[in-house]
Amino acid sequence: MTDIAPPAPSARRERFGLEILCVLGVSLGISAINSVLNYGYSYAVSHGHFNKTTATVIQGAQTSYPVYDFLYDMLGLLNGIVPPLLALLLLARSPAGRGFGVGFDLSRRGREFLYGIGFLALIGIPGLTLVWVSHEMGFNASLNVVDFPDVWYRVPYLLMSAFQNGLSEEIIVVAFLLTRLRQIGWSDQRALVGSALLRGTYHLYQGWGAFFGNAVMGLIFGWWFQRTRRVWPLVIAHFLLDAVSFIGYVYLHNHIDWI
Repeated sequence: MTDIAPPAPSARRERFGLEILCVLGVSLGISAINSVLNYGYSYAVSHGHFNKTTATVIQGAQTSYPVYDFLYDMLGLLNGIVPPLLALLLLARSPAGRGFGVGFDLSRRGREFLYGIGFLALIGIPGLTLVWVSHEMGFNASLNVVDFPDVWYRVPYLLMSAFQNGLSEEIIVVAFLLTRLRQIGWSDQRALVGSALLRGTYHLYQGWGAFFGNAVMGLIFGWWFQRTRRVWPLVIAHFLLDAVSFIGYVYLHNHIDWI
């Protein structure tokens, strides 16, 4: 276990605070604001019948030129990969150490892959139930999980998108944010709640069921990280969860009426 540094002197706390604003400002902080706006707009245009709206999770470029579709799609993946790399670069400066000080290394890959599968079962099965119940109760939009043309790179793109999501969310919202909030003096409990609420907020465009479900996921993942300082199992679990969701939706939504 890697110990996190105690709260920094004033100048360092200020710098860490600016790092939080900058990293969130180019990534999931802006996504959270956009999600709130999308929810408000969808609620307004549906006259309060939010479950009659549709939210799309993965949408591919669809121009008249396949080569440009491919290039736009690859650019989208790159755009999602850079912010967590920035967060890792900053973590390499503090707390530093092996695995960027947050357990982002492969030293325990076998055991942590099994942990990832365990988290997949813990989060995925109740989460799927919550999505269905929330939609039936009118709290969630209908999910058009994947709106991507049937091109040769669709499955590889969906798998890369799943990994990008897992990397971005777990590195930024868990490893980076919980580390920096602790370094500027927040208690573990306060930081954990803040991280979980942020995770729920950037999923709000899907509805309140998605907000609460992802907030609970954030509490579980954040609690694990605060006690182990290992982020890899969370990245693995998130990747597997999204990969199953994306690929499963592509091949099952025309055969199962509630997907």
